[in-house]
Amino acid sequence: MEEHNFRSEIVLGLIAIGLGWFLRISIVEWLFVIGAIGLVLTAEVFNTALEELCDMLRTSHDPHVAKIKDLSAAAVFLSAATAFIIGCVIFVPKLI
Repeated sequence: MEEHNFRSEIVLGLIAIGLGWFLRISIVEWLFVIGAIGLVLTAEVFNTALEELCDMLRTSHDPHVAKIKDLSAAAVFLSAATAFIIGCVIFVPKLI
């Protein structure tokens, strides 16, 4: 993918995986970390697909397209915020 956000999310996911390995998190914790990474990456792919589709169908400004893009971006934000909270719950106690 060419998207900058996707590359950033891959790097952050790899950091989480490295931290999980370093801190020897449990199997259940691994499931949450991997699930959170997958959730964020999946949301980003759907966001990009929707944006591309909207741009293809409407080349001029359309308030409905703008709303669709905003909602799609909000889904990525919510998934990233959820992943961040999961990461904090798993990693912060181990780092303190």
